Amino acid sequence: MRRAGRRSRQGPEGSPMENGVGREPGTAEPPAADGAPEARPPRPRPRLVFHTQLAHGSPTGRIEGFTNVKELYTKIAEVFGISPTEILFCTLNTHKVDMQKLLGGQIGLEDFIFAHVRGETKEVEVTKTEDALGLTITDNGAGYAFIKRIKEGSIINRLQTVCVGDSIEAINDHTIVGCRHYEVARMLRELPRAQPFTLRLVQPKKAFDMIGQRTRSSKSPSEGRVASGKETLRLRAQGPATLEDGPSPFEEEAARRVDDLLESYMGIRDSELGEQGAELA
Repeated sequence: MRRAGRRSRQGPEGSPMENGVGREPGTAEPPAADGAPEARPPRPRPRLVFHTQLAHGSPTGRIEGFTNVKELYTKIAEVFGISPTEILFCTLNTHKVDMQKLLGGQIGLEDFIFAHVRGETKEVEVTKTEDALGLTITDNGAGYAFIKRIKEGSIINRLQTVCVGDSIEAINDHTIVGCRHYEVARMLRELPRAQPFTLRLVQPKKAFDMIGQRTRSSKSPSEGRVASGKETLRLRAQGPATLEDGPSPFEEEAARRVDDLLESYMGIRDSELGEQGAELA
């Protein structure tokens, strides 16, 4: 027979236990032996896995563990058994050469990555009859500068063999692989007028439905995977990649305006520079 008033050592159901003694819910953790609070183990870093395909057609691969664009290209190359130098650029959620979907410094957690690889090489002779060629240049962050936009009515626009997405490999047999986009833009601006020069271009390998495409196309109905826009993986040239909230509409508009200024004055577009400029403004 149990004596009245004696308290059981068993705590209430669901209450935490400490060495068999119940603690009231909501009370602080007991201090460690030396008097300092017991350190909690760090939260494990979430495993981020992205799906990828070659833009001209391939099975779907899975990649993870990259912190910058070069490592991203290396991971994609390993999946498909190609060299990382074969990759010219990547687009998000479309296999088409759509410069509005170009992979920059951020990848949404639901984004599908399409890698555009080297296709045919072509040489084009250009005569610079005006100061501006009508090209907007960007680069992939791994050594390749390519054409992001062609201005209507410009010198380049009259050359049907030059297309958006073409990588500029050489100017007058002088290789520019490894140069940043602003360096290539400066070289083209400094070319003398009325003197012909040669561009060696590499076009991205295209699927059958992309052959003959000159400018960006609208999204096809089959491209239904859309980024959530809530969280993105930000890739950095230096340091680890970080998981961040997606930019607000205001931040996107500010970055776009800074990017427009870069294009007006320098003939380049750089989403990362645009974002940095918007943050400083």
